[in-house]
Amino acid sequence: MRYNIDPELRPILDMLPPLDLKDYQTARAAMDGMAAQINPTIDTSGVIISDRNIPGASTDIQVPVRIYQPENASGSVPGLMHFHGGGFVFGNLESEYAMCVNLCRTLGIVVVSVDYRMPPEHAYPAAVDDCYAALCWTHAQRETLGIDGNRLGVMGQSAGGCLSAVCAIKARDLGGPRICYQFLGIPVTDDRLQTKSMQDFVDAPIWYTENAQRSWDFYLGEQYQRGADNVPELAAPARAKNLEGLPPACVTVMEFDPLRDEGLAYAQRLLDAGVSTEIHCYPGTFHGSSMVTTAAVSQREAADMLDALRRGLCVSPA
Repeated sequence: MRYNIDPELRPILDMLPPLDLKDYQTARAAMDGMAAQINPTIDTSGVIISDRNIPGASTDIQVPVRIYQPENASGSVPGLMHFHGGGFVFGNLESEYAMCVNLCRTLGIVVVSVDYRMPPEHAYPAAVDDCYAALCWTHAQRETLGIDGNRLGVMGQSAGGCLSAVCAIKARDLGGPRICYQFLGIPVTDDRLQTKSMQDFVDAPIWYTENAQRSWDFYLGEQYQRGADNVPELAAPARAKNLEGLPPACVTVMEFDPLRDEGLAYAQRLLDAGVSTEIHCYPGTFHGSSMVTTAAVSQREAADMLDALRRGLCVSPA
């Protein structure tokens, strides 16, 4: 299929590393290699960074987190849980380093980045358990971390968007930490893979239908089969029957992303449930195209994200 890609994004198409989940270990290595090149160049001035292992859902589980705190914070500030993307299968604290430094310094907030367990080694619900445990720990440690407990949000891109949506549902249903905002960037939401964009964009850059299929197969493991009636809503938030009472949201999608239509459908359902929801669709883009940071559309997307988080977390003017 021909895609009307934004001209500023086209040059990267010939430079992209292989991202085929048939060989997920190579995909992991490619992302780790990119982070290893970029992270040493990141300016971390004004940000205090620390790593912790925190208690997981059971006594034998420890969840690694990286905490980013503004150096000159005055009093309690908003907090943000950050769940990395990577098709559930790759990504880690290093892949999110630049993003989290920028969020912390630009917004003056505490960011807690979570290194959740991933498939195929750890299938559902491992990632959900780890992310929710980190949310609960962060809320419990809010005073120590300098976080305003009334301004704690969740965010993630792609698979991280899925985990953010799921944590919001789980916190509501279990009476857990009060989440004030959810930022769902290019989110994975639906294991059924029946949307028009998923069926049309079979050869889109970076993320395409076959990768989505393999991603869900890895994530659900042997216990569930994608598209089956028994897949839990805490695995695929599009299956949630009730979205009422969830925190306000921002949902972003890319024009030539197989995930586009399921993201838009989830945003529409949030609106139908009375959840205040902001929606952005960026023309000429594809899944992961925001890595071309010099493109005007990527810069617009980044500015929109920061503005949405400022509003959602009630960030005080500098």
